Amino acid sequence: MRGPGEGQVLPVEEEALVALKVVTDASFEEDVLKSDKPVLVDFWAEWCGPCRQIAPSLEAIAAEHGDKIEIVKLNIDQNPATAAKYGVMSIPTMNVYQGGEVVQTIVGAKPKVALERELDPFLSVR
Repeated sequence: MRGPGEGQVLPVEEEALVALKVVTDASFEEDVLKSDKPVLVDFWAEWCGPCRQIAPSLEAIAAEHGDKIEIVKLNIDQNPATAAKYGVMSIPTMNVYQGGEVVQTIVGAKPKVALERELDPFLSVR
């Protein structure tokens, strides 16, 4: 007689994803500009297909490199002031902020490998 769970094939565990923090116009200064580590802000909207395509890649990067860079989301429809202030004209746009300033901008949907390559200066061990 088998005990509970014996003889069962368990699914292969997939890459652990983390839910990304949501920032708003009201929280942007505190959550992003005053952060001690670099913060990638994903400017997105519900209706944006490419934004939805890159979300799993950003979640995976956050799970793997959360100690080096924080990744957050800002919905431009609900928070137009911040998007306008930083000149976000198309989405997805990802700005990396460090020391309160934009230090890198990535525009458009890209595969995870391409995003990691562009983010390498922030992901590399220093």
